[in-house]
Amino acid sequence: MDRLTAMRSFIEVANTCSFTKAADNLNLSRLQVSRHVQELEAWLKQRLIHRTTRRVSLTQAGESALQRCEQILYQTTELELKALEQIDQLTGTIRLAAPIGLAQTRLLDVVTAFNDQHPHVVVDILASDRFSQLVDERVDIALRFTPQPDNSLIAKRLIDIDSVICVSPEYLTRQPAITHPDDLKQHNCFVHLNVNKWHFIHNNQSMTVPVKGNLCANDALLLAHAAIKGKGVVRLPCDLANPFIALQQLTPILLDYRIPSTTLWAVYLSRSYQTTLVRRFIDFLSERWQHDIQVLKV
Repeated sequence: MDRLTAMRSFIEVANTCSFTKAADNLNLSRLQVSRHVQELEAWLKQRLIHRTTRRVSLTQAGESALQRCEQILYQTTELELKALEQIDQLTGTIRLAAPIGLAQTRLLDVVTAFNDQHPHVVVDILASDRFSQLVDERVDIALRFTPQPDNSLIAKRLIDIDSVICVSPEYLTRQPAITHPDDLKQHNCFVHLNVNKWHFIHNNQSMTVPVKGNLCANDALLLAHAAIKGKGVVRLPCDLANPFIALQQLTPILLDYRIPSTTLWAVYLSRSYQTTLVRRFIDFLSERWQHDIQVLKV
């Protein structure tokens, strides 16, 4: 029996609570995964998993074995990666989930730089503005804008990104002035992900303004291009807005009214045998993204 392979199958079953999902994630048959777990149980002389027609759960012995197996695979992976680092050949695949706008802008530069240093590492990017399911979608790292990550995940804070209200210079010349957030109620506001209430802070007082418009999308970059065409008002994260502001394609407005910043986190599962490569990539992100992002001053 290949005990390391059996441990991987057991850990995957424990994390997914399913032999079928574990088999899919490991590109094995369900029968192979089941056999691996049975062989591990025979070797340890303990039942590790309760099996019923409806669910899979760990026995008390299984809970203890899970921690030990994760430690063993972690140490094995550490040994392999340390050896590869000595010959500068870090290898493996990182499946990375990220918001669409971030994936199209700042993230691509980081991934390219990481690949330049580690050409044998494959980065598989899943761009989506919904929260990916790390287990079901086999995601190693998810980049998420959220005030506080799920407690069941390991999380590292990366950066805070401010947002800004923008319009095209042309829009300002032919539409009523916007000097207060309440003025937005009379304008065509483009909405991202059906978020039709925009929040502001002024003189330590918070206010919420309902907005509406004729365009809603799950892609902030699409909304930015619509605003550049002079069709309406858009709220954008500054990492996306700043290049357009620098080119004078968009003009920031309502700068006296601060929009609460959003925090970007890197989150991942506690699968210890994956954490070395995951940690190296997250450390690389932290090194590249050392400063919070605010609106460009022009």
